[in-house]
Amino acid sequence: YKAAVDPICKKNTQAHERILAGVKQEVKAGKLKTAAAKFTKSSAALKRTLRELEKVPGPAADEARLSKWFGLIKVEAELFATAGKKLRAGDKAGAEHIVTKLSQNANKANLEVLPFGFRYCRLEPAKFT
Repeated sequence: YKAAVDPICKKNTQAHERILAGVKQEVKAGKLKTAAAKFTKSSAALKRTLRELEKVPGPAADEARLSKWFGLIKVEAELFATAGKKLRAGDKAGAEHIVTKLSQNANKANLEVLPFGFRYCRLEPAKFT
């Protein structure tokens, strides 16, 4: 399973690195609309990745674990979109609150799939935000 999904996650990680490059500095500089567009784009990329991951057949014994993980990834994508909406509205503090939730959600997701030993399928929003 790891061999099948890690390349999908690697592609997603690289996309996030490209999309969210410089987003911290943009927020600090008050370029909230530009940063908002990046968060929205990142959300769409994560949703596409989730659809790809869901197509890969997982081990039957881990069906519940994977289902929970997919749910947490979906929440992650929604949080990226929400942060984008907050930034677009000029609500920097609200966006920062959402980014905190992003980190908490990512930690839960990562703990859920720890037994798989993924290299790239670990969510690390702090790396980008």
